[in-house]
Amino acid sequence: MIHIGIGYDVHQLVEGRKLILGGVEIPYHKGLDGHSDADALMHAITDAVLGAVGEGDIGQFFPNTDPRWKGAPSRIFLEESASQVLKRTGRIVNIDATIIAQEPKMGKHFPKMKEYIAAALGIDPKKVGLKATTNEMMGFVGRGEGIAAMAVASVYLPE
Repeated sequence: MIHIGIGYDVHQLVEGRKLILGGVEIPYHKGLDGHSDADALMHAITDAVLGAVGEGDIGQFFPNTDPRWKGAPSRIFLEESASQVLKRTGRIVNIDATIIAQEPKMGKHFPKMKEYIAAALGIDPKKVGLKATTNEMMGFVGRGEGIAAMAVASVYLPE
């Protein structure tokens, strides 16, 4: 049976941090603020995969009150979500995700992001769909105050 999960994450853009999305450092004058590396894309995908297997969100597995996760690479979170699928003898069918950012432009980074995300999940990069859009200058994203990401995961689980 195919199970579907959705994920959403958002982080504020701040000076003095690297911008990491999809595991890739993107040249930009601001980065995302958060307890870990604040990779909103990987966080959204993690939540989508966890949701597909009926688990809670990333915060239940990796609370931001736990000093172990301070500055942690979000690859750890993706790997754990994939292990939750394997624990149930399932497999990730595909991931589809969208980054919502006014800037910087993301498209040229997608091939590397797909490779990195796929490796963390143990799937073929062809099973990872990535897109980006702006917020047409509206809201906190449009004003360049933050970046959001949303994701859908489909997971096969035996009955």
